[in-house]
Amino acid sequence: MLTDLIIRNFAIIDRLQVSFQAGFNVLTGETGAGKSIIIDAVGLLLGERARPDLIRTGEEEATVEALFDLTDSPDLHRELADAGCDAGDELLVRRIVSRAGKNKVFINGSLATLAQLQPLTAGLMVIYGQHAQQGLQRSDLHLDLLDGIAETGPLLLAYRKTYDDARQLQERLHRLDEAERDRQHRLDYLGFQSRELAEANLRTGEDDELEAERLLLLHAERLAAATGGGYDTLYGEDGAVCERLEAMAVNLENLTNIDPALGHLAETLRSALYSLEDVALQLRDHAQKVSFEPGRQNEVEERLARLASLKRKYAPTIEEMLTLRQRIDQELAELTDLDATRDSLAKALGLAREKMQQAGQALSEQRRRGAALLQQRVEAELSGLAMGRARFEMRLTPLPEAGSRGLEKGEFYLSPNPGEEPKPLARIASGGELSRIMLALKRAAPEAGGIPTLIFDEVDAGIGGEAATAVGEKLRGVANGRQVLCITHLPQVAAFADVHYRVEKQERDGRTFTALVRLDGEERTREMARMLGGAKVTERTLEHARELIDVSNPG
Repeated sequence: MLTDLIIRNFAIIDRLQVSFQAGFNVLTGETGAGKSIIIDAVGLLLGERARPDLIRTGEEEATVEALFDLTDSPDLHRELADAGCDAGDELLVRRIVSRAGKNKVFINGSLATLAQLQPLTAGLMVIYGQHAQQGLQRSDLHLDLLDGIAETGPLLLAYRKTYDDARQLQERLHRLDEAERDRQHRLDYLGFQSRELAEANLRTGEDDELEAERLLLLHAERLAAATGGGYDTLYGEDGAVCERLEAMAVNLENLTNIDPALGHLAETLRSALYSLEDVALQLRDHAQKVSFEPGRQNEVEERLARLASLKRKYAPTIEEMLTLRQRIDQELAELTDLDATRDSLAKALGLAREKMQQAGQALSEQRRRGAALLQQRVEAELSGLAMGRARFEMRLTPLPEAGSRGLEKGEFYLSPNPGEEPKPLARIASGGELSRIMLALKRAAPEAGGIPTLIFDEVDAGIGGEAATAVGEKLRGVANGRQVLCITHLPQVAAFADVHYRVEKQERDGRTFTALVRLDGEERTREMARMLGGAKVTERTLEHARELIDVSNPG
């Protein structure tokens, strides 16, 4: 779970440091105090896009840092260990946003990428904001929500494989039909390309070898002079270095009976002589390999020019030209025996469509079971959110043609009141109803089960009274066994909190700051009274606040 959060120089936040607890945490405060700014900062830890305009005025960079307790996340613990970022049962994430665009991510002190950050933090926390309610108003997203609850992942993957196979075969058949109209012209053109590439006798790596040989040929005279001349100087000519060193070594060896110390020098000199003789022989061999053939140089230049021409015409590398020739030959074979090819493709397409239909039916069946389970779960959740008589369903409608997502489309339908025919949710649900349905969907979805920290950003917008109390009670139920952070304007919701924080705006030296203060006892009561009665807090609203907290927290 999220244990500590530190935000520096982010929007109107100078420095904010807070420790969160397990259970139900609420954040309240006046409009504009900076509650949503805190959510934006947390969003950076989930890999959301960083905007330089979020950096506090007068500062060059903003930092968001969070510490997570991984005691109950063994899978993530193993991922960190495999990535070399293991730090026991804690995960420290830091993201720096710079005006210069040099944004950085650190995981347990090690520099990382957003691609590494996102899957780690996505398994630790999720933000449910008002955008999630807006998603309910987009019927094209409803099928995705159903697939998440129905756990259709493997079936959907298998269906898409068969769908892609059938689509590719259909495209090949379509290209074949188009090619038939201009078949002979295409045959002539492809035949010319195939012959030209075949006659070129292309070989992978040949151009690199020729460039190296060309360089040697261009400098053959210098190479010959250096190697042949070196051999002559060291060994081949009269009075060569090796000959003179030999004489010197013999002379020293003859004098060792007079001065034994000269023996060591003679041995060293003879060792050097052997090394120089070896160098001389290698220079001679190298000189014999150096070619002065002007004809060979012309051959290399012509071959390189031809390869360059083919690269400009067909592909930038020999490997790509060889691959292109294979494709050309395949199309030539298809066009040469067009009828047989068409029959073969048509049969393959028929089989692919059968497989796609079978995979689609298996997916549809799983979705139907998931839709029934979803209806049961959501209606059960709505009954605890002051919508006990509402009817919710997911309607699956067959498509005229199979699509990339299956054989049907799906849309949520709702009947808020008894006796009314269910209608499309996106058209009839009010803001308060959308809030409660979104919460019910998240409660019903298995994806939320393994995430230890859930953040709700004003998901209770548009509701009040009995429904607000039901939402608060439901959120505290969600927090049983995990951590929930909720930004709310409703005292009925805040009353159920295990821990209550107030986001407040302060001013010092002409600058505005956001602070986060934990409220206990009378401070919490006064904040609840403010939420109940506005700016003017009376003894009556204080008493009402105490009563609301007591009723929401029996025992």
